[in-house]
Amino acid sequence: MAATLACGPHACISHHGAGWLWGIVEWRDRLDVVVPARVHRRRPGIWVHRRLAGDAHRRLKGIPLTDPVDTLIDLACELPDPLLERAIREADRLDLVDPEALRAALDATPRRPGIGRLRSVLDAPTFELTDSELERRFLRLVHRANLPSPLTQVWLSAYRVDFYWPTLGLVVETDGLTYHRTASQQKEDRIRDQAHTAAGLTVLRFTAFQVNFEPERTVATLTAVVSRLR
Repeated sequence: MAATLACGPHACISHHGAGWLWGIVEWRDRLDVVVPARVHRRRPGIWVHRRLAGDAHRRLKGIPLTDPVDTLIDLACELPDPLLERAIREADRLDLVDPEALRAALDATPRRPGIGRLRSVLDAPTFELTDSELERRFLRLVHRANLPSPLTQVWLSAYRVDFYWPTLGLVVETDGLTYHRTASQQKEDRIRDQAHTAAGLTVLRFTAFQVNFEPERTVATLTAVVSRLR
């Protein structure tokens, strides 16, 4: 708070400081502050960034700071890809901004450093969510499709499944990159699917990319299958 007061009434915490306050990066021994472009102030120990008016600012516990989207754009100028991906996942986990909304916000944000790199990380085929984050995002799509909530992490045919609708006989698996990328893992997935099919169940698989970047197609597919099963 003192740093923003020292830099003027329109200053706010940014970059790593804002990321730390939002809970998406670890603390680093450096304090960054954004001020309007017309303001010319320097303060010992504070990295001052000047930008045109229009940045989206918030207050957290009374402290002015850049909003989660602006914070991630700033962090994209500094973090290596693995740490930037982690920050994006943490922002999603904390319900600050999900990757889909973040991508849309980038398209609506005037050009500035960090946007291009953040967009490339979001659009990379290797960008992955943790299993729990992926499953949570899929449940959002289930609710968007106005479908009843499924059972989660239940055992069927000696296998634990991600989502199960007993009245529909429908099993849905969401495949993150961590556990579904090797040939042996993919073979095990096929065996699981065949066991469920042999038991009379319908099995759908959605990749992390589909859930993360193709939500409309995922919802349409899920809705069509559920309509048929009903």
